[in-house]
Amino acid sequence: MKLYTLNDLIAYLARLDRVLVRNPLSDWLIAVAVAMAIVLLVFGVQRLLIRILSNSLRPKATRMDRALINAVESTKLWLVVFVALYFASQYLELGTRTEARLDKIVTVAVLLQVGLWISALLDFWVATSRMRAEQVNLAAATSLSALSFIGKLLLWLVMLLFILDNLGINVTALVASLGIGGIAVALAVQNILGDLFASLSIVIDKPFVIGDSIVVDTFSGTVEHVGLKTTRVRSDTGEQLIFSNSDLLKARLRNYKRMHERRVLLNFDIDFATSPDIIETIPALLHEIVAAQPQTRVDRSHLKALAGGAYQFEIVYWMLDPAYKLYMDTRQTILLAIVRRFDADGIQFSFPSQVLRLESPQALAVAGSGGSEAPEMKR
Repeated sequence: MKLYTLNDLIAYLARLDRVLVRNPLSDWLIAVAVAMAIVLLVFGVQRLLIRILSNSLRPKATRMDRALINAVESTKLWLVVFVALYFASQYLELGTRTEARLDKIVTVAVLLQVGLWISALLDFWVATSRMRAEQVNLAAATSLSALSFIGKLLLWLVMLLFILDNLGINVTALVASLGIGGIAVALAVQNILGDLFASLSIVIDKPFVIGDSIVVDTFSGTVEHVGLKTTRVRSDTGEQLIFSNSDLLKARLRNYKRMHERRVLLNFDIDFATSPDIIETIPALLHEIVAAQPQTRVDRSHLKALAGGAYQFEIVYWMLDPAYKLYMDTRQTILLAIVRRFDADGIQFSFPSQVLRLESPQALAVAGSGGSEAPEMKR
């Protein structure tokens, strides 16, 4: 079997003199070969770079490798095809008009690919910054989503202007004409824009950040995500609550994560039969019991009122650590200490009493004859 060399192939192509669209068939074959070679070369280099950068054990591995991988993976072969066709067209005579159109198409493809590379790098920066911020600064983590959206919006607006300018469109006149159209669009999507601006308000003003424990009306939970339109909250009972950003800012919101101290109020009643001398010692006794607990600061302890057949006492103290579990543990300890101390001193708590009216047959007969009301019995 006869083997053909490269010179034989070139000589064969030189003998092809059939003209297709102003170019010999040999030129078309060379152009197609060049285009295919460029596409295959880019595809091979892309796969090779991803494999090399994915190897974290290589000597010069860095944290930026993941950013480069994202950029390389965002390379679109269908855009590379247009660039390959441009280089292949250098071997052909296509005419001035066709070449001008091809130049514009290639420029658009290059701008789109550059936009994809920058967008991939921006996504990497946002993801890494968010992971780092969630450990040290949750407020910054909350703002990253909005910053990512604004960054991408500006990026593609700039790319769009470059593309339109390359296509011969008067960008200045277009921007001016978009002003009136923008007003109409804004009126049509005002609810969406309201949520978007509310998201920016949350990012800038920071009434809450990711990880804060909040209460909105009758709903409570921990903030998980602040998006462009909604905020997602994990409720105390486990389900996810989704609030519109604009509605969330209109509501009265309590942020328990920013509570530095927790105020606690305790009320209880002492039996009216207790001697005044003992009653006089109870405020100091309560102060002593509460002050003995760690992470507490007593505000006041008083005999509040004489009502309902009992002495009403009130003590107010502050938990220096607002953690809810610590608050409940301390409250339980204080109540148990009060119960034990009162039991040891013979002090009786007063319990609510109820009045029952018992109607006897004789009383009913008297009532039926216009007599007085039945006597009351206290339980």
